[in-house]
Amino acid sequence: MRTSIKISRACLFSILVGYALWVVFPMGWVAYSSLKSDQEIFADAFALPAAGAWHTENYGRAWTEARFGDYFLNSVVVTLTSVVLITLLGAMVAYALARFAHRWGRAIFWLFLAGLMLPTQLAMVPLFFELRALGLLNSRVGLILVYTANGLPFAIFILAGFFKTLPRSLYEAAVVDGCTEAGAFWRVMLPLARPGLVTVAVFQFIGVWKEYFFAFILLSGDPAGTARTLPLGLANLAVTAQYQSDQGMLFAGLVLVTLPILVVYIFLQQHLVAGMTAGAVKG
Repeated sequence: MRTSIKISRACLFSILVGYALWVVFPMGWVAYSSLKSDQEIFADAFALPAAGAWHTENYGRAWTEARFGDYFLNSVVVTLTSVVLITLLGAMVAYALARFAHRWGRAIFWLFLAGLMLPTQLAMVPLFFELRALGLLNSRVGLILVYTANGLPFAIFILAGFFKTLPRSLYEAAVVDGCTEAGAFWRVMLPLARPGLVTVAVFQFIGVWKEYFFAFILLSGDPAGTARTLPLGLANLAVTAQYQSDQGMLFAGLVLVTLPILVVYIFLQQHLVAGMTAGAVKG
């Protein structure tokens, strides 16, 4: 016998509000703690900054003294380049697998999909030696190539499902009008796949922007920090401060790392559901 549990709207609303507060409060706490001095933080960690005494200089010191400006630039270059490569290469591969019948097509799709099933840490040792042989260790180029290869399976999985939802008649109409295969892809099919492209770009941006493991291993021989990204800079700041001094600057660094992710997600969240649904249903 099946039993159903009915939850009132008020109860459900209370649960959702409680969960939202549980998620939002730590972010708000970090934000206003970045405007406090160390004495205020240690005196009362949860108190708001004193009125008229917001320590905005914490951000200036994090940007200059802790070299967050350099790390921010490295993260922007690495993240944007990786996201563009993942999105474009993933779209081309996904379109070929979704639109053209080939006896090996399904096998190739599952081969790419296997990249989502294997822990990336298993490939760390051979990857390290391969990049060292190519002279790409401790460089932004090597990090970009690793992030691109690591993000392609997810992009292909989402976009292949999305391309399958597009009517084939649109492709045929483009060919009849004189488009080549490449023209039909770039001018017709790719623009129609924009929700899927945005979904892939947002998820990859979040993943690459906050990624620490690959950056820590592949940039370990860069003592000057010329290629160091924001997560590495934040970790280095915490270690050099021995987790106990200049907490205001450390909180400011956390805000600088988190803010771009929030901005990207807020402005592009409306495209996520459609792209994820298409990829999950048809992939």
